[in-house]
Parts: sequence; C-alpha cells; structure tokens
Amino acid sequence: MKCIKCIKQTKSYDLDEIRRTDDQDAEEKVRSGVWKFIPKQEWKGTLKTAIVKNDTIVSPDEASELTIAEKQLKGKKKKVKDDKGK
Repeated sequence: MKCIKCIKQTKSYDLDEIRRTDDQDAEEKVRSGVWKFIPKQEWKGTLKTAIVKNDTIVSPDEASELTIAEKQLKGKKKKVKDDKGK
C-alpha cells in the first residue's frame, strides 16, 4: 500500500486530496503527473479530525481531556444528589 497526494486539481480529484491505494494503482497515478508519493505519517495525520463542541472547534487531544473532565464532573454531581437523598 502506498500513500499519494493530488498535486494538480482535475474534475474528479481535489487539490491536496490524500489517498492510500495499492502499489500498482499508485504507480500509474504518479506517472500521470497528477499525484505524488507522500509518507504514511502524512496520511495518518489526516485521519484525526477536529471535533466540534458547543460551536467551538476542538483538537482530538483537547477533546479527550474534555471528556475526562466531563466524566469527573458528572461523577461529582451524582455524589451530591446521593448525599442529599440520605
């Protein structure tokens, strides 16, 4: 498997579009001059998408921190309710 990136916009491909494809197909596309080979790490970077939370764009790293903080906050709220019920 090879990673390729579109370097010329065409009707069917957007500029900077990244794809992971088999070796033979990648070789043919690169020979056409529309695509170029890129490192796998660059392809992996496009898989992490930004998460939209409360109309704010949050990076995936910040989102995991937020979810942990939200879980802790929910746990504290439950304890307060339980204490009141006793």
